[in-house]
Amino acid sequence: MLCSKCGAFFGVGAADRLIQCPFCREHFYDKAVACGIYEKALAASVIALKTTPHISLRLRQIIETAMSRLDMSSFELVIPIPLSAARRLERGFNQAELIGSVVGNFAKVPVDLISLIRTRHTPIHRVGMDKRARALSVENVFHVARPKLIQGRRILLVDDVFTSGSTASFCAKMLKKHGAARVEVFTLARAVMD
Repeated sequence: MLCSKCGAFFGVGAADRLIQCPFCREHFYDKAVACGIYEKALAASVIALKTTPHISLRLRQIIETAMSRLDMSSFELVIPIPLSAARRLERGFNQAELIGSVVGNFAKVPVDLISLIRTRHTPIHRVGMDKRARALSVENVFHVARPKLIQGRRILLVDDVFTSGSTASFCAKMLKKHGAARVEVFTLARAVMD
């Protein structure tokens, strides 16, 4: 059973019941979907994608299968979660943009790389960070540079890993503050939070 909003896994059970976990009630996105749990081969693919700007054929197939859980025809823009200028310079690319490109091409939805920006460098989220520390690290970090282009739009935010949901929530908050009609989230992997 999955949370109907954030996709948190609650185990096998009454799959016909929709539930919402208490952890995402205050989040600003409307729904989050991931290709799978951050473990084994999927975790290895995510880690590799942070150093090598290539999405394998197998990972593309996994993305396309997971996208079937979203109504892709309802989206008007795909927006990858932006990196800070310092992290982009260090890495040389943004892995969320690579994922966004695959999603946008498959769904035939434009990918917008410039409307949402990260205004400052933040520490990399670590496994040991609790939910509050993650939220504080991304609070007031995102800005909408082109509000007229997102007004009234249904947006799909794209990233590599959904951990606590703080990053996605703050991005969705900014997009909705500037008029986005709906914001959903698509990630390669969903971390299991304790």
